[in-house]
Amino acid sequence: MHRINVAVDGPSGVGKSSICTRIADHYGMIHLDTGAMYRCVALSIKRQDIALDDLKAIEKLCDTIDIEFNNGKVLLNKEDVTKAIKMNDISNFTSKIAALPVVREKMVALQQKVTKGKNFIVDGRDIGTTVLPDAEVKIYLSASPKARAQRRYNEYMEKGIESDYEIIYQDIVARDYQDSHRAVSPLRKAEDAIEIDTSDMTIDEVEEAVEDIIDKAL
Repeated sequence: MHRINVAVDGPSGVGKSSICTRIADHYGMIHLDTGAMYRCVALSIKRQDIALDDLKAIEKLCDTIDIEFNNGKVLLNKEDVTKAIKMNDISNFTSKIAALPVVREKMVALQQKVTKGKNFIVDGRDIGTTVLPDAEVKIYLSASPKARAQRRYNEYMEKGIESDYEIIYQDIVARDYQDSHRAVSPLRKAEDAIEIDTSDMTIDEVEEAVEDIIDKAL
C-alpha cells in the first residue's frame, strides 16, 4: 500500500478518535490521538498544581512527561489515564492548556517528528492546517453541538460515568468557542479538507465515507 498520512480535524465530541481507531485498523495505519496528548499535559499540570503563567515549569513538564498509546489505552508516565483524561473538567482545562504557545510548540514538534515516516492517521484541531499541512488526505468531521452532546452523554452512560446532558452540551459550546478563538492554531477547516457532517450519521456510515475518501487517494 502506498504510504500516506491522513489528517482528521474537527470540534470536541465529534468522534474523531473512534473513527480514526477504526480507520487505522482497516488500513494497518498508526493512529496518533493528539487530543489525548494535550489532555495528558492538562492532567499533569492540574495534578502538579502548576500555575498557567508559570511557563518555565510547563515547558519542563512538556519535556519530561512520557505519553504512550497501547491497545486503546492512554498511558501517562506508565499510568493508565484513559478514563481520567476524558472527564469534563479535564476537557475544559485542556482547551486552556492547548492555547499556550509553549505547549503547542512542544506537542506540534513531537507530532511532526513521529509522523515523518508516513502511514499515520492523526486527529486533532489543527492537523491539516498546522501539524501536517502536506498530508495526502485531509478530512474535517463536523456535527451539531446537540448531536455531539448526546453522543458523549450516551458514551458516559455506557461506561457507567455519572453525567448530565445539559452540562455536557454547555461545555461543548464553550469548548468550541475557546478552540476556534484561540490565538495559536485555532480550530478551523483546512482549505483542501473534505468536510463530513456526521450529525445524522451512524459511526459505520462515517467510517464508510472516510474510507471512500482515502481509497481515492491511494
